[in-house]
Amino acid sequence: MSDTILIINGPNLDMLGTRQPEVYGHDTLADVEKLCEQVAGEEGFAIDFKQSDSEAEIMKWIKQGRGFTAGLLINPAGFTSTSIAILDSLLIYDKPIIEVHISPLFKRDEFRHPSHVSRAAAAKIEGCGIRGYDFAIRKLAEWARA
Repeated sequence: MSDTILIINGPNLDMLGTRQPEVYGHDTLADVEKLCEQVAGEEGFAIDFKQSDSEAEIMKWIKQGRGFTAGLLINPAGFTSTSIAILDSLLIYDKPIIEVHISPLFKRDEFRHPSHVSRAAAAKIEGCGIRGYDFAIRKLAEWARA
């Protein structure tokens, strides 16, 4: 069993803390990474934390994680409702996947409601702020130990 949880963040998440704080809060991506490191450490896991605005780069990371990570937490952000290509990459990933969204998609613009990623995810957490990452890491760690 790998002791690393892969965490992938999609487009514009590098702007957390300054981009629409009324929607996403004031925490930065660095705050999210620090939280993830802390929670994973408590669970006996390391993290591989990534962010990209590039669909191709995200797809590459998913495929590279296959066979080498204990699970995948993905916040696909703007690719949630648009990327069949990311879905296809997730469908070949060989460990559990949890989809996380900081804001509640169901309260956002209607075009943001559908998620292609959800078809590959074992669970979805949304609307819990950055604490959703905490919940997801703990669940992935539980599944990896089972």
